[in-house]
Amino acid sequence: MKDGNRFLHQVVCFCKRHDILVPGMNETYRYVIRTRRDKDNITAEHHYQVELFIAAIDSQLQDLNSRFNVSVTELLRLSVALDPKKSLNVEDICKLATTYYPLDFTEHEINLLKLELRHYEQDVHNHPQLKTSSIVSELCRGLHETGKSSTYPLIEKLIRIILTLPISTTTSERAFSAMKIVKTRLWNTMNDDFLKSCLLINIEREIVDTFSTDKIIDDFSSMK
Repeated sequence: MKDGNRFLHQVVCFCKRHDILVPGMNETYRYVIRTRRDKDNITAEHHYQVELFIAAIDSQLQDLNSRFNVSVTELLRLSVALDPKKSLNVEDICKLATTYYPLDFTEHEINLLKLELRHYEQDVHNHPQLKTSSIVSELCRGLHETGKSSTYPLIEKLIRIILTLPISTTTSERAFSAMKIVKTRLWNTMNDDFLKSCLLINIEREIVDTFSTDKIIDDFSSMK
C-alpha cells in the first residue's frame, strides 16, 4: 500500500471508530458555488487528490515568485554551477563572482579564477576523494582535507561565500516577518523613518535587550 493510500486508510479507520461521517470518495463532488464544472462529474477523490493538490502547488509557486526576485533567482541558478555532480561551467562561475561579489574578487583575481577552474576541472574528476563529493559543502571540506585549498584558493573562497548565502539572507527574512507585526492596519500611515526604527528594534532584539530603560530616558532628556 502506498503512503497516500495508507494514510487515507488510517483516517477512515479513525473516523469509523469515532462515528465520524466519511464522505464517499467515489461520489460526485459538489462545489459550494455551482459552476459549469459540476457537469463534469468530478469525484470527491479527484477533487481532494488532484484539484486541491494543484491549488496548493500554485499557491506555493506564487509565494516563491513574490519572495525571490529576478536577482536572487539568478544568484541561486549560478550557484548551481559549483555543484560537484554537474559538469563545470567556467563562464557561469566567473559571472557569479563578477556580478554578485565584485568587492570580493578583483579583475585580476577573476582572470586567475578562470585558470584555476580549467585546472580544477581536470583534477577533480581524477581525484579519488573529490570526485565522490555530492554536495558543495563536501567539496569544500574535501579541498581542505586534501590540501587542494592552497592549489585553488579562489575556488575555495567562492565556495565558502556560497555556503554562507542561507545565513546572509536570515536578516532579510526576519525583516519581512517583523514588518507584518509592526505595520498593521491601524499603523499603515507611519512614515518610513519611524517604520525603519520600529523594525530595527524588533529585529535586533538581542541588542535591544542590553539597553537600559533609564539610560534611554536620560538620553532623551539630554536632547531637550
